[in-house]
Amino acid sequence: MDFSVFLYRDDILWITAFTLGGLTFALGPILVVYLFMPLKTRQVAGHTDQYIECGMAPIGDSWIRYGVVFYLYALIFLAFDVDVLFLFPVALAYNDEMFVIRDFIEIVLFVGILSLAVVYAWVKGVFRWERRTYLNR
Repeated sequence: MDFSVFLYRDDILWITAFTLGGLTFALGPILVVYLFMPLKTRQVAGHTDQYIECGMAPIGDSWIRYGVVFYLYALIFLAFDVDVLFLFPVALAYNDEMFVIRDFIEIVLFVGILSLAVVYAWVKGVFRWERRTYLNR
């Protein structure tokens, strides 16, 4: 009898255990929600056409207008978030003593070009918070 048969069986057991554990973590929360969710909440007092979010009755109209400034702030945040995520590994990778000046210039150029986005947003007035009123339809 070959010894590799026993090793293969141990591998299959580990793979099966990790697969079952992964499925438990993936499907477990869905099962818990299904077991503990309130039943028949939409058939109470004629609320079958009502949207339900968080289990609370909505107040007011759901179609409200948000200012574009919120979206522009989100885009600027996303740009600089990606910038920081890029700079950490780059700072660790650029440690060769021979190319220190070149690497530093590359990083400064990258941050400089990305900073032009802030200058552009400033010129366009993104950072001015003015209260705007909209006509209700």
